[in-house]
Amino acid sequence: MNEIILMAHVVFGVGCLLAAVWVFVDVLNASEANMLRIRRMSWAAAGFMWAAFVIAGYWYVVSYHVDKAIILAGPWPVAHKFFMETKEHLVIMLLLMTTYLPIAAGNNLAVNKEARRLVLWLTAGIALLALLVEGHGAIIATGVKMGLLAKPH
Repeated sequence: MNEIILMAHVVFGVGCLLAAVWVFVDVLNASEANMLRIRRMSWAAAGFMWAAFVIAGYWYVVSYHVDKAIILAGPWPVAHKFFMETKEHLVIMLLLMTTYLPIAAGNNLAVNKEARRLVLWLTAGIALLALLVEGHGAIIATGVKMGLLAKPH
């Protein structure tokens, strides 16, 4: 079950990333014709992020203590001490940014240049931060694997 929970977390995180990139590209070509799609995809990005956050929060509270112990006993304790600790803080920023995205996208981006610029910066930031936390997750998973593969002394 833990694997399913973790995979769902990753799938929703990638969904958030893809939705943010979709919004970015649509906003580059903002017109009255694509405003509804921009707004819907902004809500999708926020929804995917919240789903990833809730699923990860459940897994962190219920199951992460086992992985944490394996990481800290293994050859890559930095996977927890730096990467998990950093990811926890970066995810909060990502959650705030994605929650704000539908609000910012509620403007008429086809005519409001400043609002369009805000949404472009916001979605670019979301995409870059999402890639960063996905990378952190890969390092954390590798820390667990390295801990499991380590020879006992």
